[in-house]
Amino acid sequence: MEATAHTAHTQQKTWGGGNEPLGANYGKLMMWFFIVSDALTFSGFLAAYGFSRFKFIETWPLPDEVFTHFPFLHGVAAPMYYVALMTFILIFSSVTMVLAVDAGHQMNKKKVTFYMFLTIIGGLIFVGSQAWEWKNFIKGEYGAVETKGGSLLQFVDDTGKRVALADFAVDLPEERAELTRSRSTWFQSGSSLPSYSLAEVQAGFKAHPNIRVRTEVLYKDDAAAKADKSIDHSLTKHKHKTILTREASEQFLANGAIVVEGANLVRNEYGSKLFADFFFFITGFHGFHVFSGVIINFIIFLNVLLGTYEKRRNYEMVEKVGLYWHFVDLVWVFVFTFFYLV
Repeated sequence: MEATAHTAHTQQKTWGGGNEPLGANYGKLMMWFFIVSDALTFSGFLAAYGFSRFKFIETWPLPDEVFTHFPFLHGVAAPMYYVALMTFILIFSSVTMVLAVDAGHQMNKKKVTFYMFLTIIGGLIFVGSQAWEWKNFIKGEYGAVETKGGSLLQFVDDTGKRVALADFAVDLPEERAELTRSRSTWFQSGSSLPSYSLAEVQAGFKAHPNIRVRTEVLYKDDAAAKADKSIDHSLTKHKHKTILTREASEQFLANGAIVVEGANLVRNEYGSKLFADFFFFITGFHGFHVFSGVIINFIIFLNVLLGTYEKRRNYEMVEKVGLYWHFVDLVWVFVFTFFYLV
């Protein structure tokens, strides 16, 4: 009899699936589990990016020289301005989500609808801006030459300002054929032809004596660097890429192998090949999260319009999707810091 009573007493204290753990229901707990696991995934990606960057710090591109575009301001250098604007828009959408959740606690359908709408608009603007940024990153602006040893040669004028291949390359009467599956061995395809051949870039370089080659290597202000006669110290600044003398530039360019324009998963005009790989993967993975969040927000928005949560007498679904949206915004703060600022 005592054993039976003891068993019944124990069963009464066993959790039966109610709202006891942390005062949160099942759906909210599962959202937190997902956020924690996804945070670990992004942490791994950013850690890999950090290790790779510091391992190849000499050849890693400078973000303020890569992300210089701004809509409707073609040719105007605006380093990091548009990325900063994208960040502001995404953070502002997080604020509107907070207001939507607060309005849900007050059972104010009109305000929930308004703030959810603003959140969706902010997410769409961010995704569209990221697509526009990808387009410019892939297309490129200046172009470069990759040497047989894998080094990247960029071009500057006698003031140290970047010069595009289109500004000095010449047109030569030569026939170029793109490598296709029908023309290549083992039916392999090559990348699309660049705007200029290596010979056209080399000929244009010889015809413009004010052009210099800038290498990937960061200039270090020490005795060894100052003693290097191949460096044009009048143009090279501390903590900037190394600019070579005219004679050294001709020697490096003579060892060129291929003209590079824009970026892909094989090579890019900005610097280390890993830079483009990490850019596409990390920003693309985050962009997928934002796009998914916009879709989920839109579904919740429709339910708000239909009065689904009014009938339930709670807007808890808005709060759940709000947790996900805040997580996506927080991840972007870390991506922005690691990828664009540091």
